[in-house]
Amino acid sequence: MAKILIIDDDQMLCDVLTAKLRSMAHETVCAFTLEDGLKKTAVDSFDVVYLDVRLPDGNGLDGLPAILKSFSAPEVIIITGRGDPDGAESAIKNGAWDYIEKPSSLNTMILPLVRALQYREIKRLKKPAFALKRNGMIGESPRIQACLDQIAQAADTDANVLINGETGTGKELAARAIHSNSRRSHKNFVVLDCASLSETLVESILFGYEKGAYTGADRAHDGLIRQADGGTLFLDEVGELPFSMQRSFLRVLQERRFRPLGAKQELESDFRLIAATNRDLNLMVHDGSFRGDLLYRLRAFSIEIPPLRERAGDIEELAVYHVMKICLRYGTDIKGFSPELLDMLRAYDWPGNVRELVNTMERILAVARHDSTLYPKHLPEAIRIKVVRSSMHGDKQNQPVSPAPPDDHLPVWQVFREGEMIRIEKQYLQNLLNLAGNDIKKACEISGLSRSRFYEILKKHQNQPPP
Repeated sequence: MAKILIIDDDQMLCDVLTAKLRSMAHETVCAFTLEDGLKKTAVDSFDVVYLDVRLPDGNGLDGLPAILKSFSAPEVIIITGRGDPDGAESAIKNGAWDYIEKPSSLNTMILPLVRALQYREIKRLKKPAFALKRNGMIGESPRIQACLDQIAQAADTDANVLINGETGTGKELAARAIHSNSRRSHKNFVVLDCASLSETLVESILFGYEKGAYTGADRAHDGLIRQADGGTLFLDEVGELPFSMQRSFLRVLQERRFRPLGAKQELESDFRLIAATNRDLNLMVHDGSFRGDLLYRLRAFSIEIPPLRERAGDIEELAVYHVMKICLRYGTDIKGFSPELLDMLRAYDWPGNVRELVNTMERILAVARHDSTLYPKHLPEAIRIKVVRSSMHGDKQNQPVSPAPPDDHLPVWQVFREGEMIRIEKQYLQNLLNLAGNDIKKACEISGLSRSRFYEILKKHQNQPPP
């Protein structure tokens, strides 16, 4: 018997679902507001929570992290009367078990529950084989916990892994964690940054070369593929791998054999491949700049590292961890954090992700020097200004004022809202592209959008008349 919580303001749905669940011998509790539901998960233990999105006192998705972090860590099934692809994506990324639209048949609503309960039972019976070595991956938020679960799964296999994530999110840390927890941990972890090498050097660095293979090759040299024999080869920024090399590397992945430059015979290498990228490889395949067959080989197992703005609950822990680490490195006293500084760190959106946070902590400690406590004044001015401006909702003097409608007419709210959103989005895109000089990569960095999401929004508005 399981204990189920239904958080939904639809009394009829609660009654019907409760009757069905009780006929299956499950205990059922109902909450009609988000606040009541959060209180119940804070003091009681549940196996599964049905969570509505549109509740009288708020959006159910806002309460999802707190429910997942409650002491019983229930599985959460999102139910909503209005389909929202972005909401569904957000729910799944934040750890929801499933996302169901209302109205649905009882069988449609019950099947995810059955699967979730089966999963919890297997998870309860299966004892962990080892404690995961995190390799500096700090945080307890649902998003990072989901990543750690995937890392543990990937470490238990030899499948190729593709790690996606924005710059500075910690993709190499994730790759090292997979290696450290795998059966290959006693062998080499070999790194190649594909973005840092010219096309003419990649082949010799990957495959190696024999003495006399080219002018200046006065002795033989083992390539990275051979150095990774028995261990792990990590290709960082694999989207930058020259197109001319992609076919050759695909064959190496298939055969685990390669020929050093100038060699007469092929060599074998039993390496495990992990690749990482901050680019949309699907889009690159569509554009013809990346081989589709190579992409399919790379992503036998995929892991997405969330940006720091989507794991705000980890910011304090990350900041404290890295300040302690830096202080120990320089042999200085450990610094304290004022509550105001922590509030400001949490309010900032960290476009540079964890890497920017670490660099900021280095800067803070350099400025604070002999101060025992860190305050907002120690932060770089740019961060303080951005947080303050954001808290004031922008400069009101520069905000556009919509003309007042005629006294005898107002549009339907939904029509008005959608029209305003189209106008605002188009104006933002125009300003963004002007600022970035029509450089898509730079536009994505400025806006915080992934390349795929940017193109999705751009496509949405490309046939609309200018604002």
